[in-house]
Amino acid sequence: MTQLPQTSTINPTTQPKNSKQPISKLWYKNYMVWIFVIGLPVVVVIACIFFIIYSVQIKDSVVRDDWYMDGKTLYADVSKDKLAHDLGLNGAMHIQKNQVNFQLHTPPQSFSMPNELKVEISHATQVQKDRDFTLKHSANGNFSGTVELDQSAGKYYIIVHNPENSWRLRSVQTLPTDKKIDFKPLTSFDEN
Repeated sequence: MTQLPQTSTINPTTQPKNSKQPISKLWYKNYMVWIFVIGLPVVVVIACIFFIIYSVQIKDSVVRDDWYMDGKTLYADVSKDKLAHDLGLNGAMHIQKNQVNFQLHTPPQSFSMPNELKVEISHATQVQKDRDFTLKHSANGNFSGTVELDQSAGKYYIIVHNPENSWRLRSVQTLPTDKKIDFKPLTSFDEN
């Protein structure tokens, strides 16, 4: 019998050492790494730095009223409103262009009419639109003065008080307006 020369069989799981394997992409050539691993954290850090700088430079305006803090509780001082209620004061204001007329109504009892009244007009959100001015007494409880208001419509808090700031009358109004603005003492002090 003749023997055939044996041929070596190649196992399909083994490859010769010189065969070329596919080279995987390097990490810095993969766009997913640049977007999700590097890009997003960099964007978040930049946004945080921007908001920190913005919050330090832009400050909230101060509340213009008689508020004080005791611990973590805020209280409003309404003693001035109570005095206006007890004195029976009320009034009406009319603003035409820059001219302001205010009629202070007092009870017939003895009340010394001040020579002037202070007026604080505060915009609800924009402190640069706030105005403070003085009204001079003319006669019979009539006071007049001038003020230059912003012509864009907005919600305003208006406070009228004496120079000593012992009493005050308050109103909330959208300005500018041609309507009469009424000032009445708080009804919460009325006895039932």
